[in-house]
Amino acid sequence: MKLTKTLLATTALTVATGTAFADDMANDMTLVSWGGAYQNSQQKAYVEPYLEMNPGVTAVWDESSAEAVAKLRAMNEAGSITWDVVDVVAADAIRLCDEGLALEIDPDEDLAAAPDGTSATDDFGDLLVSDCFIPQIVYSTTFGYRTDLVGDTPPTEVCAVFDTETYPGKRSLEKRPINNMEWALLCDGVAKDDVYDVLATDEGQQQALDKLATIKDDVIWWSAGADTPQLLADGEVIMGSTYNGRLFAAIEEQDQPIGMLWDAQVFDLDGWIIPAGLSPEREARARDFIKFATDTQRLADQAKYISYGPARASSAPLVGQHAELGIDMAPHMPTDPDNAANTFLYNYEFWADYRDDIDAKFQAWLAQ
Repeated sequence: MKLTKTLLATTALTVATGTAFADDMANDMTLVSWGGAYQNSQQKAYVEPYLEMNPGVTAVWDESSAEAVAKLRAMNEAGSITWDVVDVVAADAIRLCDEGLALEIDPDEDLAAAPDGTSATDDFGDLLVSDCFIPQIVYSTTFGYRTDLVGDTPPTEVCAVFDTETYPGKRSLEKRPINNMEWALLCDGVAKDDVYDVLATDEGQQQALDKLATIKDDVIWWSAGADTPQLLADGEVIMGSTYNGRLFAAIEEQDQPIGMLWDAQVFDLDGWIIPAGLSPEREARARDFIKFATDTQRLADQAKYISYGPARASSAPLVGQHAELGIDMAPHMPTDPDNAANTFLYNYEFWADYRDDIDAKFQAWLAQ
């Protein structure tokens, strides 16, 4: 595992935002996330401020969120939980909650209210999709492409990924069925509203795999969100899927010759869970950190570093320009009307129920 130690702060208060006394809380945390630009936005927006408010507390990052479910299952079975706060997508949070591997959260008891007194329950609203999940951001998985490799007709529709005649070259896709199966069915003629009904059947799953097989030889499979931006920057792929914030970083911060394809972008949620089985002191520290890291200001601050929409309604009006580039962030958000003309709504409950079975089928297909 790749661990990156954060800087230890040297100033200010004894307790951040929680009600526990510092003596009752652990002084070390292992935070789990995805690495890259997203993790950096978390570091800047709330980890560094939290440590500044809590001298003597340290935090390290573990970039294993993509494997969070399997690793937490293994830790639980071994009776040794080494993580304190874990960033996961909503579907994984639902699975972990259902399996008793994540603690339940009472939003109005455990999370900060909005500045105007609006309860956390009302402020997060429909994004509280699990009793164990504390949402941070709305993001999308979408496609980037090399502007200098697509000729005079840059792609405008997601199905361009399957058009190797017009756009010859390698593509990059995530090494998991989620999103790939949905895009495959959409591009094989299945209506958007019918995708999950079709995907719930053996025949529909095979249809998706058969469509993906038409480009299998042209695909470089990725596991980390930073992979596709690097592959695009190196010219190893002509187009590829990744998180919209990673593409924002490559385009705006690194000035790479990359364009964004917003068509059929898949909206999703990302947020925190606290693993079950922590000692009282570690659980108290985790809850204290969560309360701070998901308040209105912190979520707004995160959106200053990466183009993900904050999960709280009260945070949105506080988002303005990028903290370092000075550009308006609104046009770069997946929720901007110009970008959200044709979105695909991710079904959390479907993947919580079907993930293990379809994962096994997908991995077997990859190995063929």
